[in-house]
Amino acid sequence: MRAQIQFLPDGRRLHLQDGPIDLIVETYGSGENIEAAYAAATQRFVSVLDELCCELALLRQPVNPDSPIPRGSIARQMMEAVRPFAREHFITPMAAVAGAVAENILCTMTNTTRLTKAYVNNGGDIAIHLSRGERFKVGMVDRPDCPSLFGMASLDWVQPVRGMATSGWRGRSFSLGIADAVTVLADRAAIADAAATIIANAVDLPGHSAIFRVPARELAPDSDLGDIKVTQYVGDLSLDDVANALDAGEQVAEVLAQRGLIHSAALRLNDETRIVAHDKCAGRLAHA
Repeated sequence: MRAQIQFLPDGRRLHLQDGPIDLIVETYGSGENIEAAYAAATQRFVSVLDELCCELALLRQPVNPDSPIPRGSIARQMMEAVRPFAREHFITPMAAVAGAVAENILCTMTNTTRLTKAYVNNGGDIAIHLSRGERFKVGMVDRPDCPSLFGMASLDWVQPVRGMATSGWRGRSFSLGIADAVTVLADRAAIADAAATIIANAVDLPGHSAIFRVPARELAPDSDLGDIKVTQYVGDLSLDDVANALDAGEQVAEVLAQRGLIHSAALRLNDETRIVAHDKCAGRLAHA
């Protein structure tokens, strides 16, 4: 089999990897239910990449009102997640792929058996399940190449947040902006993924001489971003530069929060953090 599936050394977390998809899955409940959940996740996972590849041409196209509905369940989740952003921003369904995959695997497990708590972490984009009385905490990092916590997200079962995602130019995906990291809490992982992409793109200083960008196609010929320039290096920035870039991103995050697309967001650049949190009851983001 092409997919690599094995437990991590702790014996509790399941690692599923296939091409660019890299998941860490952990479940809580009775031993029998945990076993059933992992079996269901494994069975679903082996077909995910092929299912997505069948519709890549569509999923790499910018979304517009006339965009056709994809056939695959994950592809449909991706399209549904990005449509609310397409009216004002350039976005393709690929902006939600990591969150949608995590969400789909989680739903497969929870539809199969009863779990008290579970999560699927797809490279920092996390789908979460919480039953009555359960809580979930996760650290936020701004440097995937040299991880260090800059804050914590705390969720409770009574809150609506079931997805979180992080985007930025230092991450594994391309970014149009200069944010080190933007972490978003939303109802679903796919929506959080799309929103984090949009906000991270907005944390920017267009035309600044310290920022080096190249067309995405030069780095990945099949990128959905084509000839759009993506950030590859950010040099020295003044305090005013950092404030102006964060201001731009914060404005976009505020609009998305007001529209009800996200519950909160943490924007990180050069050791400075801004937190947008309109819904105080929907999950807490805090500095470390």
